[in-house]
Amino acid sequence: MLNIQQDIHSLTDFKRHTVDFVKQLKKGHRPLVLTVNGRAEVVVQDAESYQKLLEIAESFEAISAVQEGMAQAERGEGVSLERFDKRMRKKHGISR
Repeated sequence: MLNIQQDIHSLTDFKRHTVDFVKQLKKGHRPLVLTVNGRAEVVVQDAESYQKLLEIAESFEAISAVQEGMAQAERGEGVSLERFDKRMRKKHGISR
């Protein structure tokens, strides 16, 4: 979680103290917001935390897709597995 007292720094400060900031990123696993002219411009994060974020996002997308599919089925949208199988076999020239 971002701590606005500790995790917002100028890009200039980051450039001057890169080694220290990288150590902080690896130890704390919290992103840093870097500012340019007082405005947030860049977020920097350690690789491990970024990978975890990607995995969470991927899981969320999969769950959302399943929920949407279930909602479509409840609304009576879609086709039966039998009908889908028949269409795909015909489309791709696959016989039983």
